[in-house]
Amino acid sequence: MSLVFAGVCSHAPGITGRAERADPALRDGLYENFGRMRASIEKSGAEALVVIAAEHFANFFMDNMPAFCMGMADDYEGPIEDEAWLGIKRHRVPGNPDLAERLITDIMQDVDLAYAQEWKFDHGIMVPLHFLTPRYDLDVIPVNINCQGPPLTPLHRVWAFGKALRDACDAAPEKIAIVGTGGISHWPATPDSGKINETWDRDFLQKWAGNRKEDLLAYTDDQTYAEGGQGGFEIRTFIAIAAACEGNTGQIWFYAPIPIFAVGCTIATMQVS
Repeated sequence: MSLVFAGVCSHAPGITGRAERADPALRDGLYENFGRMRASIEKSGAEALVVIAAEHFANFFMDNMPAFCMGMADDYEGPIEDEAWLGIKRHRVPGNPDLAERLITDIMQDVDLAYAQEWKFDHGIMVPLHFLTPRYDLDVIPVNINCQGPPLTPLHRVWAFGKALRDACDAAPEKIAIVGTGGISHWPATPDSGKINETWDRDFLQKWAGNRKEDLLAYTDDQTYAEGGQGGFEIRTFIAIAAACEGNTGQIWFYAPIPIFAVGCTIATMQVS
């Protein structure tokens, strides 16, 4: 078995860019559990980290919006946003093109997958990396699932992708960690920014932790938009992780609505055995 760790976390830019404005108890609890996740990844012996994120029109737009894309570059630069605004200095992040090509080749046997040899990381990847690999010394392979440009990637295809990713990881000799980053409920770049639907979030997380496939795939985009905002479409990254760990259950290490971060902040893991 080459998949050695699986988890999910939030990636809102305010987590680093507005840290000083958050309730210290909630902020410190979130940061502590980011640290716990980092320690778990390090303890797993992971040689590469696959980050499944929702890209925010930094690289892909409506002229070219793949349902799934995986990076296959030697290295990546990020953040693409202003360093002072995000609170993260620009770094060059190592990739692993050989491993990425093998994962892509295997996944393509089951799911159509685009790939990119050029990719600028935005906050969707850089905020998690800031906490999970702060020395930027772990090979990273980025994945984007279309959570932003309708028609969005269907949830049942997200599940198929997660399963194909797991099979590809298990076929590789390297030890691989996977982390899905996103939501849950949030209304970014709208007058409702800062609104969080805690009830909806906790219900989703309960289904996610139980790895309840039918319940997870029953969400509709209309329902998600109404209850979780357009940022709620990022449940796809969480569902991909659940699919990669089908048959196992998860643990919610941290959840709290933090309005100044504009999202229900989450850190959780899923068993990989």
